[in-house]
Amino acid sequence: MRKFIKRKIPLAWLQLTREKPRLLVALAGIAFADILMFMQLAFQQALFDSNVRLHSSLDGEIVLINPQSNAINFLESFSQRRLYQTLALSEVASVHPIYLGLTEWKNPETRALAEVLVIGTNPRDKVFNLPGVQQNIEKIKLPDVVLFDRGSRPEFGAIASEFEQGKKITAEVGGRRIKVGGIAELGASFGSDGNLITSDQNFLRLFKDRKYGLIDLGVIKLKPAANAEIVLEKLRQYLPDDVKVFSKQEFIDYEKDYWARSTPIGFIFTLGTIMGFIVGTVIVYQILYSEVSDHLSEYATLKAMGYTQTYLLLVVFQEALILASLGYVPGFAFAILQYNLARNATLLPIFMTASRAVMVFLLTVLMCFISGFIAVRKLRSADPADIF
Repeated sequence: MRKFIKRKIPLAWLQLTREKPRLLVALAGIAFADILMFMQLAFQQALFDSNVRLHSSLDGEIVLINPQSNAINFLESFSQRRLYQTLALSEVASVHPIYLGLTEWKNPETRALAEVLVIGTNPRDKVFNLPGVQQNIEKIKLPDVVLFDRGSRPEFGAIASEFEQGKKITAEVGGRRIKVGGIAELGASFGSDGNLITSDQNFLRLFKDRKYGLIDLGVIKLKPAANAEIVLEKLRQYLPDDVKVFSKQEFIDYEKDYWARSTPIGFIFTLGTIMGFIVGTVIVYQILYSEVSDHLSEYATLKAMGYTQTYLLLVVFQEALILASLGYVPGFAFAILQYNLARNATLLPIFMTASRAVMVFLLTVLMCFISGFIAVRKLRSADPADIF
């Protein structure tokens, strides 16, 4: 019975478990490579997701920006006359100008400074599908009243919690005294640590160098029966070249493309993923090469007994698959723990997704198979004539 069980146990498994310390080192190396890939991919996705939250919240199908604009934090102004010109199309239901600007927030308690993104809009418009905005929209009609973003980073102070306790919150923004009239929820990003939403009039009070009518973003809402693609083409032909016309999804993609291609941050995260893959490949190669080298005589004996070269190669690839599967499990578990820690520390949207879990597993298998392919070259030198 014992002999029967042993025959059923794959040779690859017996090879790997023969020296358990070496197996544990291999699994630790693979898990480390997986964690590195998981973290780099998560930070890259958080970079994209956090920087397009505002884009995704826009209640409209078409967006206008200045052609010289790169990203939401680096928008150039354009005349709102271009936005109102679009009302000439029968498919357009309404238009909504938006002001955006970065300035300094002074923590009410510590007096420390932090950069904040201020978003100005007409309170009569429903522009943002964000929690807390519509419920508090009437409050920003008052002079120097803003909605504070609950997702802002801790350096802004415990504004949201204190406000919900009934405390009156005042702070200095851009050298002007403002009052927090409500709490909204947008979230920090790589481009801004915190956000304020207020009326267009309050925005212009904070940014005295800005002129009324020179907006940063124009949102166009179409009538229910309108075809967005057809309207897009009409607007691109109708409007001058001093504005760029996007669909909402194109505007989101434009922002992502900027962070992926025009900034070093996107490149760094991609490079980190590649480095994790290379590190794992080298570690697995060293283990498999050592396994083959230490058992070269046994492989030569199997050849002499009639086992083919293909069978022996399959044994090595089975070892690679076993290492990939076993090493992935602790890497996946530890990555989830790291995601929770990183999300709490940075307030960025860092979560495990099914697509990323599958992607890293496939990369792990590929990593181990590449290592196995390189290691089997040594196996070809296992000649029975060297032993008998």
